[in-house]
Amino acid sequence: MSGSVWLSGGQFLCFLFFLATCLAPGSSTAQVPLLMWSSDSLPPLAPATAGHITPHEEVTAYLSSVFGSGSHTVLLFLQDKLSKDDFTLYGGVFGNKQESAFKHLEAALRSSSSVTLPALEWTGLSAIPTLLQDKLGVPPLLVDADTLSHLSINTSANNLLLVHLPYCSNSLKTCKEVLNDNDQIIGNVLSFLKDEDVSYTAMYTGLHPSRVRASGFHMITKILTLQATAQAPDDANPPIVYPESGSPCIMLWAQNLSVDTTSGAGWFDLAQQSHSTAGSMCNSTNSLLVLNYPNYTLSFSMSQRFYPISARNWFTLDQVQLRAFNQTETFIGSRGIYAPAEYSYRCQTVRSYQDALLLPADITSQWRLEFTDFQIQGFSLASGNFSYASDCAGFFTPGIWMGLVTSLLMLLIFVYGLHMIMQLNTMDRFDDPKGPTISVPQTE
Repeated sequence: MSGSVWLSGGQFLCFLFFLATCLAPGSSTAQVPLLMWSSDSLPPLAPATAGHITPHEEVTAYLSSVFGSGSHTVLLFLQDKLSKDDFTLYGGVFGNKQESAFKHLEAALRSSSSVTLPALEWTGLSAIPTLLQDKLGVPPLLVDADTLSHLSINTSANNLLLVHLPYCSNSLKTCKEVLNDNDQIIGNVLSFLKDEDVSYTAMYTGLHPSRVRASGFHMITKILTLQATAQAPDDANPPIVYPESGSPCIMLWAQNLSVDTTSGAGWFDLAQQSHSTAGSMCNSTNSLLVLNYPNYTLSFSMSQRFYPISARNWFTLDQVQLRAFNQTETFIGSRGIYAPAEYSYRCQTVRSYQDALLLPADITSQWRLEFTDFQIQGFSLASGNFSYASDCAGFFTPGIWMGLVTSLLMLLIFVYGLHMIMQLNTMDRFDDPKGPTISVPQTE
């Protein structure tokens, strides 16, 4: 019909998110969306009023009605960052000619019983994994599309399967490409459960909001400039100190503290997450910094001792230990992670692969670490600030060596050419073209 506008299920979802954004009052409260669907039926949920931010109490009460009795297989797609703006920007809605980045997600919502919470209260860390663990009574099991095919699911007991999805903050890909890859992972996992004839309840949410709203006027401005996808950089994080009160004895700062599995689940950045330092300790010879995150624990073990050759104390980062989902991996700092005891250690990139400074104790380890703009100090802290930094980059960097070798090669060519020129001599005798010619008599 002329003048009619038809929206697909995913576009209608984006439209709901868009209206919630438009009608929401100005607020600085951080929030993440929550999408929930099931191969069975879900209890009805009262529609939220415009601008309503769903507290965790309401989510807890609703999940109690969903997982009241019987066994359940719950699939949690947990993305590093997610906001409802991601759906309006990359969902192919409001006349955008681009293809939607959520094709499999939209298809799942259209074909299943689903519930949408556009604005779930976020107070420093998404509580959904902990909430599901309490409701189901089982710890989350980290899986991906590759390892899931080898997993045997016992449908007579509760199962909580966690699929980690990255975000575009630390990726060379565009946000749409990353979200499209995540959507493909969602489709592969759902296809596997369908092939195995496993009834499930799936949830898709973010561990951290990708965008934080400042005011209603700011949101209207973002709506009018919907095509602009640039995002202001986050404020610099303060350094991690232990103890948090009094005179610190350990300090650490990093732009990214990323962990990953070689199975392809993607990088997960811990630097932006809330943490505690319970279990840390320090004395004159040893320091241990323990960073406790939900489902992850990073431990940095340092020691210092006197070296007679240099006649001074040096500290070394002996090992980094990662505990995640009932697994423990140890990485040895056996290659150049050291500095004078009164200095801090700094390196642009500390990783456990590709020019690794951290070597896995188990060569079959499935985990990888990468710390960006990393600085740590475990001894001799002065007035709560980092001391002079000993950088991991040597004086003769690869660029300097390339310049020196190239310059030496050009110098050798120049010297060889100059030597050849100086060996040239003028002839001491010349033929006289005006002199008598040589005649050769002919005989008959």
